[in-house]
Amino acid sequence: MIQGTCSGAGKSTLVAGLCRMLARRGRKVAPFKPQNMSLNSAVAADGGEISRAQALQAQAARVAPRTDMNPVLLKPTGDTRAQVIVRGKPYIELEAGAYLALKKELLGEVVAAFERLRRDFDSVIVEGAGSPAEVNLRENDIANMGFAEAVDCPVILVADIDRGGALAHVVGTLSCLSASERKRMSGIVINRFRGARSLLQPGLDWLERETGTRVLGVLPYLQGLFLDSEDALPDPDPVDAKGRAFRVVVPVYPRISNHTDVDALRLHPGVELRLVGPGEGLPPADLVLLAGSKNVREDLAFLCRQGWDEALLRHLRYGGRIIGVCGGMQMLGEAIHDPHGVEGPQGSRRGLGLLELETTLERDKELRNVTGTLASGEAFSGYEIHMGRTTGAALERPATFVDGKPEGAISDDGRILGTYVHGILDSASACDALLAWAGLPARGATEGATEGAADVGAAREASLERLADCVESELDLRALERFL
Repeated sequence: MIQGTCSGAGKSTLVAGLCRMLARRGRKVAPFKPQNMSLNSAVAADGGEISRAQALQAQAARVAPRTDMNPVLLKPTGDTRAQVIVRGKPYIELEAGAYLALKKELLGEVVAAFERLRRDFDSVIVEGAGSPAEVNLRENDIANMGFAEAVDCPVILVADIDRGGALAHVVGTLSCLSASERKRMSGIVINRFRGARSLLQPGLDWLERETGTRVLGVLPYLQGLFLDSEDALPDPDPVDAKGRAFRVVVPVYPRISNHTDVDALRLHPGVELRLVGPGEGLPPADLVLLAGSKNVREDLAFLCRQGWDEALLRHLRYGGRIIGVCGGMQMLGEAIHDPHGVEGPQGSRRGLGLLELETTLERDKELRNVTGTLASGEAFSGYEIHMGRTTGAALERPATFVDGKPEGAISDDGRILGTYVHGILDSASACDALLAWAGLPARGATEGATEGAADVGAAREASLERLADCVESELDLRALERFL
C-alpha cells in the first residue's frame, strides 16, 4: 500500500508507475483505492463509476478498469456534503459527520472488493487517501492504516520534497501512528526531487537513523507528464501557449467535475487554454467551454455572481462560440429542476437561456461508455455520467449521434453546442472538427493554420512509460519484490 505524508505527495502517480513497471514484466497487477474523494470520475468496464485516477492506473496495468478498484467514491456536492458511490452506484448523500459513522459499515464492502482483486491478480497495489496522520479521522478508518491493519498490508510512505519539509513530514507522520501501524511501515520514497543527489544523501541517512525505516529511492521531478488529474485542476500548459492566436477559456466554478475534458486542449499546438477562477473576468476568447458540475444549480449561481453570465452574452455578441459539456449543457438551458433534492435542496433555477431545453435531475444516474459521431461525421468515443434528463426543442438539432441516436443540441444560429459526452475532445478528429467549428483555421487551410489535435492516448501512454522507466531506475526493486 502506498500512503502519503499529505494530499498531492504523489501516491496516485507512484501507483501508476508501479502498475506499468509490473505489467511490462508480465505480472497481472491491479490498482486499488478503498476510498477516494474526487469529482473526476470514469465509467468502468462493468458499468459502474470510479475515480479517474484508478481508471488511469488500470490503463497503466494494462487491464480493464472495474468498480472493485475503487469501491467507495465520495463526490462533494458542497463544502460539508457529498454523494457516496458504493461499488460504482449512488448509495446515499450525506453530511460529513454522518459519513464518519457510515465508514464502519463500508469496511466490509472495501475488504470484499480487495479480496476479489487479490483472487484474480498476481499483485494488488493499494493507494491511500490524504495522510494516515489525520488522527481526527482514524476511527473506523477505511482509507489508510485502518484498511492496512484489516488486511495485514505492508505500507510504503511517499513524501513530496518539492514543496519543502519532506523529512519533517515523514518524521511527523510516523509519530502520529500507533505501534502496530509503525511496524507495517516498510519503506520511504522521496518524490519530485530536483538537484544533486549528493546534497540530499546526508538527510536520507539521518531519516533512516531517526525512523528506523529504509529509504527505498528518490524519484526525480518529471517535467511535462500528461496524466489524468485525480481532482486538482491541471497544471499550466506543458509548453508556453501564450500568444497563440486561438484562445479557449474555461470558467472554474467550485464543483467543477471531469475537467479532464479540457486536457486535449492543453496539448493542442494552436490553442491557448485559460482557466478563469473566482474574482477574474472572462477575457476575450474564441471559444468558452462550460465543463461539468457536481452541483449545477449552485455552480450556475456562482457563475452569475461572478458576472460571467453577462460576459458570455458579450462573448456571443462579438461572434464567439460556446460548448457546454454535461452540467455545462444543463446551464445553457432555460431551467434546471431538482424535485428530489439530488444536488442540494429541492427546487428549480433559471438557466442561462441560450438553448431551448430544460433539465430535471433524477435519482438514477446515467453511466455508460459510448461511441458516436459528431453531426458533421467525425467519430469519437467517450462516456456519460449524469443524473439529469434533458428535454426541449433544441434537441431537434443534435450535436452528436451516439449509438445511432441523436444526442445533444446546437443552437439555431449554430454558435452554441451542448453534449452529455465527456472525453469527446480526446478523439483528435472530433477535436479538430469542433475547433474548426469554433473558428480555428484547419490544418493547411490558410497560411496561419496550425497543426491538428494531439493524440491524447499516445501522450498518456508515453507518460506512463516514462513513469515506469523512472520507477525501475530509481527504486530498490529487490526490496519491493519482498512485498509483491
